[in-house]
Amino acid sequence: MAQLTRVRQFSVSSDGFGTGEGQSRERPFGHLEPSDLHQWVMETSSWSHSDPPGGTMGLDDLIARSFPLGIGAEIMGRNKFASAGGPWPDDAWTGWWGDEPPFHTPVFVLTHHTREPLTLGETTFYFINETPESALKTAQAAANGRDVRIGGGVATVRSFLDADLIDTLHIAVVPICAERGERLWNGPEDLEDRYQHETITGSNGIVHHFFWRK
Repeated sequence: MAQLTRVRQFSVSSDGFGTGEGQSRERPFGHLEPSDLHQWVMETSSWSHSDPPGGTMGLDDLIARSFPLGIGAEIMGRNKFASAGGPWPDDAWTGWWGDEPPFHTPVFVLTHHTREPLTLGETTFYFINETPESALKTAQAAANGRDVRIGGGVATVRSFLDADLIDTLHIAVVPICAERGERLWNGPEDLEDRYQHETITGSNGIVHHFFWRK
């Protein structure tokens, strides 16, 4: 079976922004709070870190549970790992995810400034300076026949879309208006020339958009 390149659980505002303005290490989503875009998944049973375990069931939880299925590697942009440009000041920064990031696969971080790999728990981050086409080949080789997830942020997803490298996407549209930041699209119609498109509504007004190649 052919390896697929997937986008999963990528949340955007109703006006198409996947992150807010003014990203920094202290505010990874800029003027937005992480919960503004991702509360729908943070509240599900599969992502809940409450003790005892809790969280919602239903459609949103079912979608959240698909995040790791069949994935052998992830590609992310520098800003998803650390919202800062230029040379790394040091290797002390290890991301926002603590000692056990949620990826559990090789993760390839696109950056103009490479550094030594970083292993945290079951996840190893590799810092590579490659084009989308080359990075995808690198990730596919590491995925051992499983699929590759394009994890974001916005610029990375757009670069892989522009290179026509993404096979399937799941975009969750959250009923907030961000007004500024990094915009993924003007609307789902931007992708309908290349992809089949279906929608389904989850809880709290979240609209899940699914796309796959025509």
